[in-house]
Amino acid sequence: MELPVYKLVINPEDETGVDFVSLVTSPAIERDFVYFQKDKPRLNVAFKIQSDEKRIIFGMAMEADKKIYRYDEARGEYYVYFDKQTIFEIAKKWAIGDKYDSVNTHHDKQTKGLSLFESYIVDREMGKMPPKGYEEVADGSWFLSYIVNDDDIWAKVKSGEFKGFSVEGYFDFETADEDRELNALMNALQKAVAKWNGKN
Repeated sequence: MELPVYKLVINPEDETGVDFVSLVTSPAIERDFVYFQKDKPRLNVAFKIQSDEKRIIFGMAMEADKKIYRYDEARGEYYVYFDKQTIFEIAKKWAIGDKYDSVNTHHDKQTKGLSLFESYIVDREMGKMPPKGYEEVADGSWFLSYIVNDDDIWAKVKSGEFKGFSVEGYFDFETADEDRELNALMNALQKAVAKWNGKN
């Protein structure tokens, strides 16, 4: 039996969108970021080293059209994905909200130890090509790089504890018309539970 697939979307007028970029061990998009230092990089990605150790991590935050497995008690097993337009809207709202340096670790501890260095969305028609090692990703995929100022975080990047980016925020499920009312109630309940857990 095929699992249901939902497109995740945001509303520019409410609290949906990306609140944090998190450094994690196992990113949901199954792509590790790359760190650049004097030693050889973890992937063969084009980058010009200008000093012994630039402390820059680079990777994909969101991959357009990639199905991501999820499970919750309300829906059971299913897949979600973000399309090109939704990722554009997410990145736009993230930028307007000045969330460039809103980073945490393992979706838990917020850190001021990283500074955004680069953000771009792949768009081949505009000449914004994917980097080496990511040639097959769809247009609309979102890449980020950060300068790591925190010594402890940098050590964990090099040791492999932090392997990739994972976006964190609220998203709506796009469903058929007859499911939208139930879907809205489920989303509201999940957001209320998340906020309540954050206070306790």
